[in-house]
Amino acid sequence: MSDWDSPDVDLLYRVNGWAGGVPDWGNSALAFLSEYGVIFGLMVLGLWTWWTARRRADAVAAVAALLWAPLAASVAYLVNYPIRELVARPRPFVDHEGLQVLVPDKTGFSFVSDHSALVMALAVGIFMVNRRLGAVAIALALFQGFGRVYTAVHYPTDVIGGLALGTAVVLLLAPLALALLTPLTRAVATSPRVAWLVRTPEPADGGGDAGEGGGRARPEATQPPARDLAA
Repeated sequence: MSDWDSPDVDLLYRVNGWAGGVPDWGNSALAFLSEYGVIFGLMVLGLWTWWTARRRADAVAAVAALLWAPLAASVAYLVNYPIRELVARPRPFVDHEGLQVLVPDKTGFSFVSDHSALVMALAVGIFMVNRRLGAVAIALALFQGFGRVYTAVHYPTDVIGGLALGTAVVLLLAPLALALLTPLTRAVATSPRVAWLVRTPEPADGGGDAGEGGGRARPEATQPPARDLAA
């Protein structure tokens, strides 16, 4: 056992050991959630956040910030590839016996967990726009990280590294990303055909958005990314 493994192998065995007291259907459900289910849940939360963001006064900034979430997840996933190849840490079940591996046929290196980096980037991106839904999203990301250890496909430090990577990519690159995305969403908001992607259309007697009947446009926030972002 290498020094790299020593801090979290005990925790790995402890968490994975709980699987021995759980019925097969429960282990299968948690394995599915950690592999696919949480990602699907975050997609649903992202759509919900977009649906509500269109009704806000700062819809242009909010939608731009939300658009950054999946893009940041993609960036985190790409950034993780050279890290994994450089560290070249084998999966836990390669170096340690007695683990109950619940997600079979996993290949590639272990550090950093790409699943954890991806879901945390999505969750933090949602939190930038809507704190309530974002808190749920972050809870799902943490649950997914637990699932990666429970299923014995990652060490705890793999998950922690992935969560940190996803968070860092979203926050550090947000100013540049929003500087590029906000003009795009603003242009979409002024297009009669696709303005609904950014702003909820107002009733005809309510004045309507700019570019949709020539009525009064709703005020737009001048400080991105969104109203719910902490000062």
